Amino acid sequence: MQDGLVASPIKVDMTARADEAPAAPDVRSIRQVVMASSAGTVIEWYDFYVFGTLAPILAPLFFPGSSETAAFLNTLATFGAGFAVRPLGALVFGRIGDMVGRKYAFMVTLLIMGVATAAIGLLPTVASIGIAAPLMLVFLRLMQGLALGGEYGGAAIYVAEHAPPHRRGYFTSFIQATATLGLLVSLVVILVTRAITGEEAFKAWGWRVPFLLSALLVVMSFYIRRRMHESPVFQQMKAEGTVSRMPIKEAFGTVERWKIFFSVLFGVVAGQAVVFYTGQFFALFFIQKVLKLSLTDSYITVALGIVIGTPFYLLSGALSDRVGRKKMIISGLFLAAITLYPIYRAMMWAGGPVTGEGAAAVALHPNIIVLALLVAAQVLLVTLSYGPMAAFLVESYPARIRYTSMSLPYHLGNGWFGGFTPFIAASMVAAYQSPYAGLVYPIAVCTIGGIIGLLFVREPDATTANDTT
Repeated sequence: MQDGLVASPIKVDMTARADEAPAAPDVRSIRQVVMASSAGTVIEWYDFYVFGTLAPILAPLFFPGSSETAAFLNTLATFGAGFAVRPLGALVFGRIGDMVGRKYAFMVTLLIMGVATAAIGLLPTVASIGIAAPLMLVFLRLMQGLALGGEYGGAAIYVAEHAPPHRRGYFTSFIQATATLGLLVSLVVILVTRAITGEEAFKAWGWRVPFLLSALLVVMSFYIRRRMHESPVFQQMKAEGTVSRMPIKEAFGTVERWKIFFSVLFGVVAGQAVVFYTGQFFALFFIQKVLKLSLTDSYITVALGIVIGTPFYLLSGALSDRVGRKKMIISGLFLAAITLYPIYRAMMWAGGPVTGEGAAAVALHPNIIVLALLVAAQVLLVTLSYGPMAAFLVESYPARIRYTSMSLPYHLGNGWFGGFTPFIAASMVAAYQSPYAGLVYPIAVCTIGGIIGLLFVREPDATTANDTT
């Protein structure tokens, strides 16, 4: 067996005991696994992203500064803090997932995420308790990041280890879509809450509702996941006695493993990450802070763009089953590098101020559909590189150390390169007084990543992903 890739798949029944020979799960069972895993993961992404969506509201409440820009950047930095600890969560829960089980790991992460998110909704503001308020907020953001560091790998692996090799890209693309759907849910919840409470009440206390709603969503998700069985591949490893006793050492204990780690991180994940956070979060901030659209307009614009673009995750994942994961991902990176600047130029043109007679009476920006289509174009770019990503990562590592091996490069890429994209881009816009300055970072990372990916990343073998030895 090659060090970086794995050998022949073993199809097993997801209810099999460790002492019996399991049978292959049927398509209906796989679909149930996909739906249950995806529903829980959407809720975790909702918890994680509702903070970023509410950044303009939270900024003056927790970071009152000398200027609106400074407070907003402080809030974005706190948003990024949750990403900073994701690699630590990847190691902690990756080790648990490889030693104890996939299901156990993502049950624990769900509870941590839910408690931290609901607690943000109960925090007093800086006006009430001073500096303790932002410190507590940062701490809870760190807990969210720690939980998410273990969530993604567990959900992606759990689905992948149930799926047949020739459809693994398609089935795991549902998990990939959950990140975008989590953002969409946060936008919808915020819009509905604002409509019910009114603008002033929402800024005063209504912003807490989306965070507190997490408690109910977590109970629902916990119930769903509690009924799920352990991954069939992990069951097989337990039956054969091949579960790793030291997954971190095995995953990163040789030069060959580190070569795979760096090629995956810099060749595919870092570029995918900046495309993802540019296409959705920087797009939202660009609409709010540069184009100066209202919060309602900006949320509706991004929500519409997400609705239009999300189905392409499934198409991209399914296409990767035919043409290969690497081709899809690298193509997405180069296409993003080429098209991001023209897309934002078009957004600037379409999002200009409404002037003329009766402008004050306009409920929504007249070009909101055009802006939504431009956001959808960015979501499409995201789907090309992100749709096949779970299948690519799962197939690149042996089953016995898969959770640990894939989680660290994924969360370093998405946590550090991607998570700080809104902060870096917004800072560059403020520093250089150019609305397009923030695009330099994602375009550079995509270009460099695409070149590294072409030269050093191997196409994984889908037929060799579930070897348990």
